[in-house]
Amino acid sequence: MQLITSKILTELDNQLNFIKSESNNSIQNAELSIQTIIKSIEKLKIFIIKYKFQNQKEEITFFKKIKPQFVSRLLLASFIYNTETKRPTGSGHNVRSFLEDELKELHTFYEKNIEFYKYYRTGSDHLDNQLFIRGKFDIKINLDNLHGVIDERFSTHQDYLVAQIIANNQMEEYLQKEIDLLDNDTKLIANSNKNSSLNWTAPKVAIIELLYAFHADGCFNNGNANISQIATVFESVFNIELSQFSRTFLEINSRKLGRTKYLDSLKVKLINKMNESNPDS
Repeated sequence: MQLITSKILTELDNQLNFIKSESNNSIQNAELSIQTIIKSIEKLKIFIIKYKFQNQKEEITFFKKIKPQFVSRLLLASFIYNTETKRPTGSGHNVRSFLEDELKELHTFYEKNIEFYKYYRTGSDHLDNQLFIRGKFDIKINLDNLHGVIDERFSTHQDYLVAQIIANNQMEEYLQKEIDLLDNDTKLIANSNKNSSLNWTAPKVAIIELLYAFHADGCFNNGNANISQIATVFESVFNIELSQFSRTFLEINSRKLGRTKYLDSLKVKLINKMNESNPDS
């Protein structure tokens, strides 16, 4: 099974790379990509409907890890097509607002599906027999995801949601990149700090706590600096890459205890430093 599905995926990626190399027109590329991916998924579907899985483990592997790779490519291409066809003309505030609204929609998806997101991201498998085996779809479990009833021969309860998670990560990167291209002022600031000698050596999650704390406080540009602008400057000044900061923030926000762990530790260390400097105070 793995050999055949890998071959189909490799052929698909070769075709998608060819489409990308032929033109810089993002709408045209997305449209051609959608058509190509649909054909590959149909080929995959024909194979799987005829194929007899050796055991439940192999079936789970297909629906949890293999099929979502195909569907996520389709979701990403569809997203790019829809985004670019709706995108306002020009390169100013309206475009930025549009892209940021699209980014907010992705964050809403994470928040709405936070429990499954944590299950998938932590590599949990105790529910796999329910979520990734055909014929186990239960409409009472999740009314928002009826994808599994479309064709039970080729769908399980949550394989589509896994594809959405994979695609949304890539959609987020796409939007962040487009937003950064609009940040001419931020680029100038970043370029002026390329020779920074400060390297962030604490965990990345710690600087992301700081990033969102500064943004929440509105301490830059009278509160008008957006989170992407602040992140770009942080990256340059502290020589660290923060492309997926919003997803990390969602993980921080889902902590049961110590959501501001780094900020809390800074407060304690600062107070201790003050006490050392003024032992009689």
